Amino acid sequence: MSTINCLGKLIDLEIPRVMGILNLTPDSFYPGSRHNSAGSALEQAGQFISEGADFLDIGGYSSRPGAQDISQQEEADRVLPAIEAITKAHPEVPISIDTFRSSVARQALEAGAALINDISGAAASPDMLELAGKKNVPIILMHMRGTPRNMQQLTDYQDLIGEVLQYFSGLLDRAKKAGVNDCIVDPGFGFAKTREQNFELLAKLDQLKILGVPVLAGVSRKSMIYKTLEIAPEEALNGTTALHMAALERGARILRVHDPREASQCIQLWKELAR
Repeated sequence: MSTINCLGKLIDLEIPRVMGILNLTPDSFYPGSRHNSAGSALEQAGQFISEGADFLDIGGYSSRPGAQDISQQEEADRVLPAIEAITKAHPEVPISIDTFRSSVARQALEAGAALINDISGAAASPDMLELAGKKNVPIILMHMRGTPRNMQQLTDYQDLIGEVLQYFSGLLDRAKKAGVNDCIVDPGFGFAKTREQNFELLAKLDQLKILGVPVLAGVSRKSMIYKTLEIAPEEALNGTTALHMAALERGARILRVHDPREASQCIQLWKELAR
């Protein structure tokens, strides 16, 4: 099923979509995505929408490797004013709340968010699936081992793609039982994977089609690009676009990005190739 329901707005993911990243955090790995106020996030949201963003993903908890913990209250205080401001100014664009805490997700949905993006795959808050089912909102479920603080020590896989598929198969069954109508899977590039494993995952991304749900690819400016090319994240846009095309060719239906204009252009060219 390719159509998801975002608070009554049906979005067809047969056409790949762009999700713009807005981080209300001081330490995200890419400085260009950081915002320290609702006003700054609102300004960036307007620019992202003008550049082709179909969704906005707002987070207040840094998930970079080694990131430090913050309280639920601090996370909520960071994201809620931005969600309220952006929803009021741009009600036509669905907002995704990037959190693994159900209490923060609940408050974000009340403030106007239309999707949940849970990097823990509902492991951190077991009631996250029930929340998505009760509120009838889509949920993005990511594959990760451990937490952002220790995930890079948990990269020992016997069969990477097989284990990722097994993980999602069980998780999607749980989501269905919790009443969730729309799930999106994110294989978790950079989360408990080595650089080589990230490329293996991308090369085999089309195997996730067997799950029967849309796939989100989040490779934008990540270390698999800048470490391979021996450059900084600020220089990784060209590499990002190259991997976006590879992800689209293998079935990705949402690109989660720092640069919506370039991602939108990539999708436009992919559509011409796919005619």
